[in-house]
Amino acid sequence: MLNVSAQQRGIALTERQKIAWLRLIRSDNVGPATFRDLINHFGTAEAALEALPELSRRGGSERAFRIATAADAERELEAAHRFGAVFVGIGEPNYPPALREIDGAPPLLAMKGHIEAAMRPSLGIVGSRNASVSGAKFAAMIARDAGAAGYVITSGLARGIDTAAHRASLQTGTIAALAGGLDQPYPPENIGLLQEMTSGEGLAISEMPFGWEPRARDFPRRNRLIAGVSLGVTIIEAANRSGSLITARYAADFGRLVFAVPGSPLDPRCHGTNDLLKQGATVTTSSADVLEALAPLTRDDLLTRLDIKEPTIENTRTAPAAPDDGERNRIVEALGPTPVEIDDIIRHTALSASQVHLVLLELDLAGQLCRHGANLVSLAPKE
Repeated sequence: MLNVSAQQRGIALTERQKIAWLRLIRSDNVGPATFRDLINHFGTAEAALEALPELSRRGGSERAFRIATAADAERELEAAHRFGAVFVGIGEPNYPPALREIDGAPPLLAMKGHIEAAMRPSLGIVGSRNASVSGAKFAAMIARDAGAAGYVITSGLARGIDTAAHRASLQTGTIAALAGGLDQPYPPENIGLLQEMTSGEGLAISEMPFGWEPRARDFPRRNRLIAGVSLGVTIIEAANRSGSLITARYAADFGRLVFAVPGSPLDPRCHGTNDLLKQGATVTTSSADVLEALAPLTRDDLLTRLDIKEPTIENTRTAPAAPDDGERNRIVEALGPTPVEIDDIIRHTALSASQVHLVLLELDLAGQLCRHGANLVSLAPKE
């Protein structure tokens, strides 16, 4: 059993700050990366909210910019309270420490259940929805053994492998990452399982608003959460083009361990996992393969180190002066349909980083910028 004693570190948001954060992340064209850039530039969510309409206008938007109102945020906080959930900010003590380290981590997570599960080291287990009996059995074995060793099992509440992993770790701790709001779990047949989880040692998390019904394009964000929360992910029976392969790709991007269970080359459900093995994933034929690889990552000093680098919650500062039209044009002209590194834009234009980031924010909020990871941007295609 792991002896993990990483302290909960962070600064709790005030109610006023939480409302401002919720308003900002729920406003038009503000995703996690844009949210972080706005806070870094303006110092507080309230200051960023005041600046949004002008930023969008300067970015070229011709329509009114929609900002979530304080009433909207208060209603969502009240809905969470009625549902027995809480919102946890990225700099607060109960935010998952591994997730905090990824680029574009959700600024706010809605959580319901055993909150302490978020602070423990996690292993992700995902795979086929139409799992074989042997695949589901193997997933349950890995989940039980990893749970007994002190890991929380994170998965996506889907049918098949996800369900087997969650059920096998009900007593030791499990996290369900949802694609919709916490009050809109999918699939419907796993609502009972989710209730078992959140009333015991389990936890449900989501970055989506309450009332949000999951759509196909929301599931990759759910997969990103699974990879971000976990120190490693185990893929069991994933076909080509499977969502589980998206989780594996995110895990690799985040520097997490990727485990893949080999399967018959005649079984389409195993084509994706077998390809992962060709790409360098760890061959996994027993729980020991996973636990031995994870062990060096779960020493107390490493887990504590994960939790040390906290983002500044909100600092009051004066925002740098906006660039003039000529400087703004130089930045826009440096962009095109091909993704380019922000550092290269700074070098090419010979402008300050703050000026370049501000213009990129303007374009982003006006819907004229595409982000490709942490440091790559391009102009959005013309409609």
